[in-house]
Amino acid sequence: MATLTIRRATPADRPSLRKAYVELQEHERRLHASRLPGEEIADAYVERMIEQAADAGGVFVAERDGEFLGFAAGWVENSQNVAETADSNRFGYVSDICVLVAHRKRGIARRLLEAMTRMFVEAGVTRVRIGTLADNHLARLSYEGAGFRPYEVIYEKALSVRKS
Repeated sequence: MATLTIRRATPADRPSLRKAYVELQEHERRLHASRLPGEEIADAYVERMIEQAADAGGVFVAERDGEFLGFAAGWVENSQNVAETADSNRFGYVSDICVLVAHRKRGIARRLLEAMTRMFVEAGVTRVRIGTLADNHLARLSYEGAGFRPYEVIYEKALSVRKS
């Protein structure tokens, strides 16, 4: 069996990152009506993700024998929440993680998260945060299996607007 490789993304990975992002967005779109079609936003989203990660983070690719299996992206965030400790105001943020459907449940997400964690440790970060839709049960199980615990829960209520 070929070895799984986790490496930093290169410009040559953009088409694969885009394809994976579309898959991720469409999955989330099935879970919540607030998500736009992946094809509509993929180019702008991937560009923004790469730019954000370039300053204080990274995009990692999982591959086996040169085949793209998935990716993770993240960066260091600095917030100004006066109610939280200094180490909580500077944290590693995993913005996206996607393992292509055909390769899920093989520990790839865990390996991508390990690479992200190492990057954050090298940056001197003591906390890492990642979010997911509440109905994305497989992602939540994966993150909890990697040692993440719920930190904040955001509730939403859709409102009807009265027309005058």
